[in-house]
Amino acid sequence: MYDICREADAINEQLARYGVKFGIYKNNEFKEQLFPFDAIPRVITAEEFAYLEKGLQQRVTALNCFLADVYSDKKIIRDGVIPPEFVYSSSGYLAECEGVKPPKGIASHISGIDLVQSRDGTWYILEDNLRVPSGASYPLIARDLCRRASPMVFRERKIADNRNYAALLKTTMDYVNTGGDNVILTPGRYNAAFFEHSYLAEKTGAVLVTGNDLFVENDRLYYLDYQGEKRQVGAVYRRISDEYLDPMNFLAESLIGVPHLYDVYRKGNVAILNAPGNGVADDKGIYYFVPKMVKYYLGEDCITHNAPTYLPYYEQDMKYVLDKFDEIVIKDVAEAGGYGVVFGNKLTKQEKEDMIALIKAQPRRFIAQDVIDFIDLDIMENGERVPRKADLRAFVLSAGDVMVWKSGLTRFSRNPDSFIVNSSQGGGFKDTWVLLH
Repeated sequence: MYDICREADAINEQLARYGVKFGIYKNNEFKEQLFPFDAIPRVITAEEFAYLEKGLQQRVTALNCFLADVYSDKKIIRDGVIPPEFVYSSSGYLAECEGVKPPKGIASHISGIDLVQSRDGTWYILEDNLRVPSGASYPLIARDLCRRASPMVFRERKIADNRNYAALLKTTMDYVNTGGDNVILTPGRYNAAFFEHSYLAEKTGAVLVTGNDLFVENDRLYYLDYQGEKRQVGAVYRRISDEYLDPMNFLAESLIGVPHLYDVYRKGNVAILNAPGNGVADDKGIYYFVPKMVKYYLGEDCITHNAPTYLPYYEQDMKYVLDKFDEIVIKDVAEAGGYGVVFGNKLTKQEKEDMIALIKAQPRRFIAQDVIDFIDLDIMENGERVPRKADLRAFVLSAGDVMVWKSGLTRFSRNPDSFIVNSSQGGGFKDTWVLLH
């Protein structure tokens, strides 16, 4: 481990050379920044990971059950487990997905589940990311560079090999493939995670395409290969948001989607990973109900823990929010990437009054959570070890089996006073070592 720390600067230089950056397009301006790597790994024991694995498999299974149900029979709504307005008012709910069954019945093929560990050792789920979760490529390439820099570290320690992520992803694409090639659909060079799109295409053998490369004929999806020959597509791992996916079915102004792609999908002639409409399941308001989903669909108690969460939609929870405002964190359900997160004790008197008025006026728009004092992990800063808040994004892939990758993306805040670890907020990342028995 210490050999790796000594090589940290050289590893970051190589990451920059490979283009391992994070791009942000904001205020009509694209800015690219390094996603700094810290060489001190997060270490998870075999026993601890076995617990997480079981809980994550259960959670993603229930979420896939919910997605299948909510766009078909809606039993969970009819039985009063989830209020209908929480589904239909969700920005992630797509009426166009009603009655559409994805290939093999799987909607969330690649799930990114964000967790934190409290100081007493309890793991809490903070978010379920089921649309286009990113980040697996960063620990993949970082581990590869670390292995080259300090091969003895990995020979002497029993650490799960994380190089199988590409194989898991290819297995997942192959499982739902309807007949044809696998492609990874990228919005292009100026997307925040373009490095990941190209890296995963290379590692899985999938073809990297933009919307301009794909076309529909006779209810089938095709692209032209390098020889100009037409080849059919059987699975699209899309890295484009729902609304931009198909200008004929969703946002007409989209210039990065594929006209009539959704029509091909609706007829069962191509798989889209992840399925359109998944956003209804990773809505922060729906998150509140995931333990109830586990019980409802699987008949089991939820293994994983939600952070203590309150919905101002309910009168009792609204009272809690108002009484404990200075002790909680408020989250806008429509925001992501660390945006829309407000700590009550950080607001001025006027800001607090304005926020409370907004919550009262739009209770469905917000959730509140008790602040979890999650653990710090050491990072190297100016040659010294300093503690910083860190979370973990676990990757769960659903094919015939639900598979949890024995690695993950550990993100940390570079600000000693911040709980926000997102790369879009200036955070860095670590490798995650899962120890073997």
